[in-house]
Amino acid sequence: MRTDNQELFRGQARKMMTFAEALEDVRGHVTKSDARLLSEKGEAQLLKRNVRQYVLESGIQAAGYDLDGLVEAIFEEMAGYSILTKYVTADGVEEINVNSWKDVQVMYSDGREEKLEKGFDSPEHALNVMRRMLHESGNVLDSASPVVLGHLGKNVRIAVMKAPVVDEDVGVAASIRIVNPQNMTREDFLRGGTATEEMLYFLEKMVRHGVSLCVAGATSSGKTTLTGWLLTTIPNEKRLFTIENGSRELSLVRERDGRVVNNVVHSLTRPSENPAMNVSQEDLLDVSLRFDPEIICVGEMRSSEAYAAQEAARTGHTVISTVHSNSCEATYARIVTLCKRASDMSDETLYKLVTEAFPVIVFTKKLDDKKRRVMEIMECEIGGDGKRTYRSLYRYEIQEVVRGDDGCRIVGRFVKDGAPSEGLCRRLLANGMPRAELERIGGKA
Repeated sequence: MRTDNQELFRGQARKMMTFAEALEDVRGHVTKSDARLLSEKGEAQLLKRNVRQYVLESGIQAAGYDLDGLVEAIFEEMAGYSILTKYVTADGVEEINVNSWKDVQVMYSDGREEKLEKGFDSPEHALNVMRRMLHESGNVLDSASPVVLGHLGKNVRIAVMKAPVVDEDVGVAASIRIVNPQNMTREDFLRGGTATEEMLYFLEKMVRHGVSLCVAGATSSGKTTLTGWLLTTIPNEKRLFTIENGSRELSLVRERDGRVVNNVVHSLTRPSENPAMNVSQEDLLDVSLRFDPEIICVGEMRSSEAYAAQEAARTGHTVISTVHSNSCEATYARIVTLCKRASDMSDETLYKLVTEAFPVIVFTKKLDDKKRRVMEIMECEIGGDGKRTYRSLYRYEIQEVVRGDDGCRIVGRFVKDGAPSEGLCRRLLANGMPRAELERIGGKA
């Protein structure tokens, strides 16, 4: 509770300060008396008692605050995440980039970017806040570990660097990725210009009728968002097993009247330096096959799990995954590179296996106007002679780029390039696709 003119400490000498001065005074006291309270989340209540006692004994006051209000505000600043708190929990925030203690930028899911007017109070302040955030996932940021990857809850990924990896006067540099828990709908993609109705229909039918696919693109290109939507189109009766690395970005369980109506198992890796305790995506892929899944989603292929994923895709399971790549065609080379971490097969053999596993690739990109587009949907067909033929089905064609002081505007259009191959059409029909649906995507029996 705030008041404008209220004596907080009757009978004591008062120290009237601004809130910033009060905070700095209390922080200095806590740092000297017990600095661990600033970095250890489990000590929150002890920190609050410490703050209250010091404020009372010192007679600290700040205009606009009574005792409880001042203690609460100082505690939230010290025990929470300071200037980041409201952004970490706000709807529509996608990423927070801390370039230094005084340079913080917030990225929104609609493409807006906001540079915060005020950063942290000091390099040390920024460092303490990052340590509190990383403590949530059991990570320690110190001189022995100046680069740390962690997470905050289910849907926040954190990457932090401190000196000597960054300059001392920078304090810290951090990237905080927030997965928006809201589920995108078909209408959201159409309204945002991500893809056309026909493209979304095509992708939905691929997954529905047993064709594995990979969504490729750079960081923040919309891969996970598109994948998440595709998984929401899966009928309730199909069994789905998801595998994610470190933090959960997918939330696919559907309830009606308090009862679960679909068939989903969500799983997470558990990294550990102890090999006996480490649970990797590759381990979970092996386990998933024992759960009798019809569809497996590997959140992102990063390493040797790519080999296990293509094996699963070639043995009757529908596999959906994402990978970092810069084009549809380059995606196959990328997956082959990852597969070689698990197998010493020749590139030629692995290319054949990967192409057979993932005949359809979707390439997404975040353009200079901050809009996300499905840039291409491509099929790779293996001929009788073993040669691969790349068949572009849909693509986004940029026609004009207009740059000005207020940003960038991109004018473009979606183009339908071709039809799915006869081989893919036969596969879809064999997997139960009605001929009417096949004709709608331009296929022929």
